[in-house]
Amino acid sequence: MKKLLLATTLCLTSVQMAAADGSLNLFNWGNYTSPELLAKFEAETGIKVTVTDYDSNDTALAKIEAGGHGFDLVVPSHNYIPIFAEKGLISELDLTKLPNHGNIAPEWVDVPWDAGRKFTVPWQWGSTGVAVNTSVYGGDVNTSAVFLEVPDELKGKINVVPEMNDVVNLAIMYVGGEPCTEDTAVLKKARDVLLAAKPNWISMDYGATEKMSNNDWASSVNWNGSTMRIRLANPDVVYGYPREGYPLFMDSVALLSDAKNVDQAYQFLDFIMVPENAAMISAYARYANGIAGSDAFMPDDMKTAPEVVTPAEHKAAGRFLPTCSPKAQEYLAAIWTELMK
Repeated sequence: MKKLLLATTLCLTSVQMAAADGSLNLFNWGNYTSPELLAKFEAETGIKVTVTDYDSNDTALAKIEAGGHGFDLVVPSHNYIPIFAEKGLISELDLTKLPNHGNIAPEWVDVPWDAGRKFTVPWQWGSTGVAVNTSVYGGDVNTSAVFLEVPDELKGKINVVPEMNDVVNLAIMYVGGEPCTEDTAVLKKARDVLLAAKPNWISMDYGATEKMSNNDWASSVNWNGSTMRIRLANPDVVYGYPREGYPLFMDSVALLSDAKNVDQAYQFLDFIMVPENAAMISAYARYANGIAGSDAFMPDDMKTAPEVVTPAEHKAAGRFLPTCSPKAQEYLAAIWTELMK
């Protein structure tokens, strides 16, 4: 889940990254790691954290699978955790080294993608919907028709994030299918609606936080936390929850099997499960987290934000994307390849 490229990515060679005993190398989504959190961790532990950004689960998976990366921790989305585990890329956690493991909220412990939280600890969770500038478009925002049957007011002004699983599954749900379906009739409908809509999009880019804040775009398929950040800069922007179905995600931190700084990694994993520290993560990127007791430390503007606290009437339409079967993933990739031409 979320996910924007960050210009300040710190890229070091594997040798450089593994050199210092008091260091830790985190591979995370762009614009997703609180600098204040890192400063606090370093002040308390003396461990310097180097963050390298990625822009998609597939990018992260390919980099880790290739080896020689020098990273210690990675933050995949929930539906990629089983893939990382099955490939042996992440290690089962030694819970005796994580005294704060009990702070994980009960609803986030026995999750389908990591039962008992044996491989991961929560980072943040949220949803994928549509951000719309209501000064440009005053119609219904709670539908994927905003980007799939683009209203005249938004033609040439709407962006779609280049995130395959979110975008293709939004289209699948829009035409009445289930995420990760292998039904070729449904997949054809989803492909056709995407291809028909694309000429009305201005771009497929990750820059919604900046470009909608600045009125460069009037709408975007986007994530809820990013959309809250946009609204704070541009009050005309609202977040829509597509009634046809929209993806939920939880990104979690995993220890890589070839991590060099294992002790430091465990200190960081335990640190982020302290409620006050989990709240710092959320306060920066504006997504909810999975740590019990963190609400007391959250910024006041997040406690009632409609992008973070899903309105009751929209909850039922949200669903966590499953881990697609190889065949379903092949179908999604084929649609995506055609869409990106």
